[in-house]
Amino acid sequence: MSQSYEREAQNNSRLDDLANKVSALRGVTIDIYDNARDQHVIDSTSETFSTFTSTLKGSASRLTRMAQSGNKVAILKLSGIIIAFVVVLYWVWGLVF
Repeated sequence: MSQSYEREAQNNSRLDDLANKVSALRGVTIDIYDNARDQHVIDSTSETFSTFTSTLKGSASRLTRMAQSGNKVAILKLSGIIIAFVVVLYWVWGLVF
């Protein structure tokens, strides 16, 4: 009888060890999934900023061509855009710092 109790205790101990290993494996799997999802968000954000940068460069080149044409209205528009940008930058700087 004592052998059967001893074997039952060993089985319970091994079952507990196995349950702990499964829990650890589940935790690692969830961490890997979360990390992969975060990496996808980072890649998506990188693509968005890359697109924004190229669009901004295109807009700046169009504004430069417009200003070089010598049109007074175009120069006033460009000046207004620059002033608005500086004001917004000053406002954001004040909020952050």
